[in-house]
Amino acid sequence: MRTIILSAAIFVLASFAAAQNSQPQLNLMPMPSNVQLGRGQLPISQSFSVTITGHHDASLDLGVQRFQAQLSRQTGIPFWRKAGAPGILTVHADHGRDAVQKLDEDESYELTVTDSSANLAAPTALGALHGLQTFLQLVQVTPTGFVVPAVNIKDQPRFPWRGLMIDVSRHFIPVDVLKRNLDGMAAVKMNVLHWHLSDDQGFRAESKKFPKLTGMGSDGQYYTQEEIRDVIAYAHEHAIRVVPEFDMPGHSRSWVVGYPELASAPGPYTLESGDPIIDPTRESTYKFLDKFIGEMSKLFPDAYFHIGGDEVDGKQWNANPKIQEFMRAHGMKSNQDLQAYFNRRVQKILAKNHKRMVGWDEILRPDLPKTIVVQSWRGQASLAQAVKLGYSGLLSYGYYLDLMWPASRHYAVDPMADAAATLSPEEKSRILGGESCQWAEWVTPENIDSHIWPRNAVIAERLWSPQNVTDVDSMYRRLHAVSLDLEWLGLTHDAAREHMLQRMLGTADISSLRVLADVIEPVKDYNRWDDSKGPIDFHAPLNRLIDAVYPESDRARQFTALVQTFVQSGFKDQAAEAQIRAWLISWSDNDARLHPLLEQSFLLQEDAPLSQELSALGATGIAALDYIDKSQPAPADWRTQQQAIIDQAKKPQAGLLVMITAPVQQLVDAAAGPRN
Repeated sequence: MRTIILSAAIFVLASFAAAQNSQPQLNLMPMPSNVQLGRGQLPISQSFSVTITGHHDASLDLGVQRFQAQLSRQTGIPFWRKAGAPGILTVHADHGRDAVQKLDEDESYELTVTDSSANLAAPTALGALHGLQTFLQLVQVTPTGFVVPAVNIKDQPRFPWRGLMIDVSRHFIPVDVLKRNLDGMAAVKMNVLHWHLSDDQGFRAESKKFPKLTGMGSDGQYYTQEEIRDVIAYAHEHAIRVVPEFDMPGHSRSWVVGYPELASAPGPYTLESGDPIIDPTRESTYKFLDKFIGEMSKLFPDAYFHIGGDEVDGKQWNANPKIQEFMRAHGMKSNQDLQAYFNRRVQKILAKNHKRMVGWDEILRPDLPKTIVVQSWRGQASLAQAVKLGYSGLLSYGYYLDLMWPASRHYAVDPMADAAATLSPEEKSRILGGESCQWAEWVTPENIDSHIWPRNAVIAERLWSPQNVTDVDSMYRRLHAVSLDLEWLGLTHDAAREHMLQRMLGTADISSLRVLADVIEPVKDYNRWDDSKGPIDFHAPLNRLIDAVYPESDRARQFTALVQTFVQSGFKDQAAEAQIRAWLISWSDNDARLHPLLEQSFLLQEDAPLSQELSALGATGIAALDYIDKSQPAPADWRTQQQAIIDQAKKPQAGLLVMITAPVQQLVDAAAGPRN
């Protein structure tokens, strides 16, 4: 009987997929400003080629080469072109690019595809590079071959600053991993890599003037200046600016391990101990920073330079008599006043080096120069406050990828919403955009891709597409397609999980473990911090199930939607019920296969309760469907027993959550309640 039900469900799904595929759908992300579908489609065959007209730009030439290589990977077609034959795709840029990419460069483009040719036109090479990414996303497989639908797209970004912050201090991220994430950023038209290069746990950028910054403050893991130049050049080729961040005056342990004279209290310090803060009252501090910033300003060509400035713990300032005397002598009433003094001094050093200062929203003070950019991690209210005072601002609140939120929650956050919605047009013009943030307490080179992608693509869309692009169902459909494209680029957000599951189970057959992994998620927000029982050991391996599973379970989200469809149909949608029952049976039966395997792995023993709870939830859901099918309410004692199972399954186990509890609860409530 179960085999029949599973076969029926698979047939229903296949039929539904075929119906969906028969309709032309554009899996574009970010969604362009204006899209008009035409008639027909452009075949992608071995003779496909590209011609560049207009201004020849070196980065555009390289971009076209990457485009052709990527198109070949996506289709499996080796392209060749007859000498003298015109290109199928013509790319035209009116102007080239500046040697150092600027914030306000024109990124617009127009792409027109017919059944015989395609034309991509842009004012600058930047727009042309973006248009090439759109073309790649348009490629579809059909019964007759690979095609691009006839379409006219006129597109431009909503915000000029669309960034991803990657923290490389807590866990060092090698250059090759950064580069593949730059590939991903370019694919979804993000244009700023915010490189968080120093924090308490490590200083990651080589300084020739101050070699002990990395010699003592990096555990030997850092980027040489040659590697930094390589990353910057690679980013520039992909239309991405690189903005460095060196956190000061707080989060500065890695600074003072090698240079304790910078600290507000005597050392010695190690990367594992101490809570130092830079002393803002010594002139020697600014002499040091003048040399350091001068060196880094030459290394990083972008006009913007991030100083951090967040979470400044003033305990050392409070305990230092000389600092307190300095504050009294200068009329400072608080540590915020002292930090503002420090920021003004640092800003002058940056201005001397032709840099604009960026800092987290704690730096905001009305007496700072209006050239400063305030990055808000605390919400639209602080963003609105900054722009009302005349500063430019960026939003990162709501875009913290490390909090393990679902894509839909990130998607719902808009820089112009809430407190920012009532700003004047002039004030709104100072909101430059936003940045997603991947802090690295719980990521390594192995799993960082799965923590960033594919969710980061929906933040990219929020920052590029018109504000009224908000359809969540459309977003998830397109996100699935974009996720596959990102894997073709070389990102490992799916592949890494498979390898980690194989490591944990010690076998290539991970089908039963995958069933469990598909419906669990890590705990949210900072709950993993709360459960870590003390300071995080940044040298500990991150090889548990919590480190491998996706931040968001697609299977649980799909199951929830299916149950909702079934309920809304008055429990009459047989196709939905068949798929619900098939999944419930799969979950109910899985523990019998998986449990013995979990017991054999020290990495998975802690997850055995999760497997048992998933099995129990599956059985509960099946019983609920049986009662629903009989059109009779379940007994009260049955509901009490099932509620206890659901309540237990809601509790985190090994830092993980079973994400099907809510829809199973919905089925139990339906089974126990009266129905017409």
